[in-house]
Amino acid sequence: MKKLTRLFLGLLLLLAFLYAGFLIFYEKIIFQPTKLESSYEFKFNEPYKEFFLETEDGCTLNALLFNTANNPNGFILYFHGNADNLQRWGEYAIDFTSLGYDVLAIDYRGYGKSTGSPSESNLYSDAEFVWNWSNENLSYDKHVVYGRSLGTAVASHLAANVRPDLLILETPFSKISEVMPLFPLPKSRKNMFDNEKNLQNVRSKVVIIHGTDDRLTKLSGAQKLIPYLKPGDEFVIIEGGEHKNLREFEKFHSSLRNVL
Repeated sequence: MKKLTRLFLGLLLLLAFLYAGFLIFYEKIIFQPTKLESSYEFKFNEPYKEFFLETEDGCTLNALLFNTANNPNGFILYFHGNADNLQRWGEYAIDFTSLGYDVLAIDYRGYGKSTGSPSESNLYSDAEFVWNWSNENLSYDKHVVYGRSLGTAVASHLAANVRPDLLILETPFSKISEVMPLFPLPKSRKNMFDNEKNLQNVRSKVVIIHGTDDRLTKLSGAQKLIPYLKPGDEFVIIEGGEHKNLREFEKFHSSLRNVL
């Protein structure tokens, strides 16, 4: 009996240790940046302009503007996933420039050449800062906010506070806590990156694109967003689509053509 008691207590201590470690490193699990030297030269097959945007609190955000031909159909502000940097995410700009849209993609704080450290509040405030900067310095008739994976929460939060012509969410989740359900989270963290809450305040047209075989942000989680869609919004399901390969499917590109 004493051995069982000691074993039970040992397991409790182990679980408590793991839980404490999980809480400490929770944001490190969410944010997985790859840094770049400020002198790094991006390599893309498409023309682009590089910007360094200074925030009010002294951080520098690295941004790339991919230009299509003359007289673009509109402008897309692109918020990428939780890992790597713009050298990876800039490769996807062709999906939009090929449809006649200019694309501005930014690296979050701590990613690529951007300075500072990422946090939920910083991503939200920086998104609004870049939105305002683009409206002051770039001229377009149509404005689209696009978010992918972690970036869907950044995009939906921005669209809830400004009013783009269109909001597109690729592989979204309902809440980030549902992507990593290892342990129950305290209330202060449980509602981090909450697409459900954000979408309730979005008045723009919303298009969600998701795959049936996504093992990271599961389709069942994304479908929790359906009650917050308005008449005219769309939920596109790509059969066989996974988290990282939706652009390999014709339905992904045809859906973009239809809404853009």
